Amino acid sequence: MDESAFPSAVAPATFEQALLPHQDAAYNLARWLMRHDHDAEDCVQEAFLRAYRAFDRFRGGDGRTWLLAIVRNVCYSRLRQKRLVEPPISFDEIEHSSSVATVESPWAHAAARELLPQAMDKLPDEAREILVLHEIEGCAYKEIAAILEVPIGTVMSRLARARLKLLGELQLLLRKDLSHGL
Repeated sequence: MDESAFPSAVAPATFEQALLPHQDAAYNLARWLMRHDHDAEDCVQEAFLRAYRAFDRFRGGDGRTWLLAIVRNVCYSRLRQKRLVEPPISFDEIEHSSSVATVESPWAHAAARELLPQAMDKLPDEAREILVLHEIEGCAYKEIAAILEVPIGTVMSRLARARLKLLGELQLLLRKDLSHGL
């Protein structure tokens, strides 16, 4: 992906002002994608290096969106090198035919919060990525579409499928947890 793909009106004065405030968001995304602290740190460091080298092409605007797109690209490059990339989420007509409009955010349920990291870890990369960007980092659909380089409709459908998968994983973990507690 061309890191200069996010043009805007006014460029910030410095690299530090534009991107350093988003270091935590960059690490958070990398950590969920890479699944290991050390790998995430390496990816964030490489992403900041790439961003620094390409900063003359940054046209201003939201530094977070630009940086997260770079972090995502670095992470997926590393995963491809390690051959750990999971197959994309398959579309199952029966599974996805139910209404997803009523699916709540899993973060709304206090009982399941402690199991969220385990459930998230069981999800495919694509599902974890979209959930981290929307639910944890609070990115808007438009920002996510820019980061992932997909239409907004694709963001919405991926998010709906990811929520369903996460809820399914949480239900399995809750059932397992309850059966061990008896």
